[in-house]
Amino acid sequence: MTKAALKYSNHPLATYIEKLEAGDALLPDSPENVLEVVGILKSYGIVLDAYSRNLIYIAEHQFLELFPFFKYFDGEFSVKKLLQHWWHDRINFEYAEYCMKAMLWHGGGGLDAYLDSPEFSRLAEKAIQAKLKGNFLMLGLHRLFPEFLPEQIRQFAYYSGLGQFWRVMSDMFISLSDRYDRGEIKTIPQVVEHILNGLVADANKPITYSVKIGKEVYDILPKSAGLTFLTDTGVPYVEAIFFRGTPFPGTVSYNAQAAQIPADQSDFTYGALYADPLPIGGAGIPPTQLMQDMRHFIPEYLHEVYRTSCRGEDDLRVQICQTFQKSMFCVTTAAIQGLAPHPLNTSDPKQRQANRAYLESWMNRFTESRLAEVNKPDERYCQLFPER
Repeated sequence: MTKAALKYSNHPLATYIEKLEAGDALLPDSPENVLEVVGILKSYGIVLDAYSRNLIYIAEHQFLELFPFFKYFDGEFSVKKLLQHWWHDRINFEYAEYCMKAMLWHGGGGLDAYLDSPEFSRLAEKAIQAKLKGNFLMLGLHRLFPEFLPEQIRQFAYYSGLGQFWRVMSDMFISLSDRYDRGEIKTIPQVVEHILNGLVADANKPITYSVKIGKEVYDILPKSAGLTFLTDTGVPYVEAIFFRGTPFPGTVSYNAQAAQIPADQSDFTYGALYADPLPIGGAGIPPTQLMQDMRHFIPEYLHEVYRTSCRGEDDLRVQICQTFQKSMFCVTTAAIQGLAPHPLNTSDPKQRQANRAYLESWMNRFTESRLAEVNKPDERYCQLFPER
């Protein structure tokens, strides 16, 4: 098969397949898009830093606590922080837990498989016996309901796994912003390359988790399990959060007879790449909490874009969500490039054919996404870029 024979695809999103094969990103390259993507990823990186620290704190210090009233305080409780918590003048760690639970529910990858293994059951039981030593009431309940506490430990494993994943991503996004400030990042392909290099550099970073009970340390995810950053947390995260997600309460009926939610989890399209930005900013919509958190850390150059838009800051969370989706298509481009069976610029006919099938499988997932929307010209820049 010649190179020319693969030039065109019959897929409805063939244009994007050809863009990826040519080394371009799913998001158009423009100074405006670079400004938005880098700016929002800087804010997101700061928020992920807080999310990561809290998830790891909960996993390590709130292990099997029945009433973790102060789990969002990272071990630094004070009356001032409590009042800020009640007044919602704080980071919304509930969104981090929403993502963790979505990953736990959708599963996939080596972490999910390990948590169903006999080895995990043995380690979990060992930790349970140490934690409940002398607590005869809880030990009795554990005997009556032997699956309850192991399921809680599976959840703690996801707290830790997602926290470790976000730790890497936070550092990656902050370093991207630093390079942009130094003038090293000027195009969307450079943004994608930075993210891809970061994913590759940490691809085999071990994902481990242990808890200290008394004076002993108990492994939950030992290094011997062979869990790694990209395959066992990164890929399942993209699947669970970028694509599938969970239905937002109040927007669809959970009544099975109404049939508004797909019967198969694999058909879910509630992830970040599909979400309509308009509901973002409404009560009960989980991403609203993320947009609220990011609005506190938006760099001034991006804030100026929002202020000069036709609505100003009246729909700030909606604008943040639109920008965030642009950035997530850049991250997804990096993931597509990194997971491709062969280099996308290969000249080998068989490799190009395999890549084409691989890219078409991705495009099947994008047919109902916001991909077309983020590729439309943005009129918000009329005052900042008059030449447009």
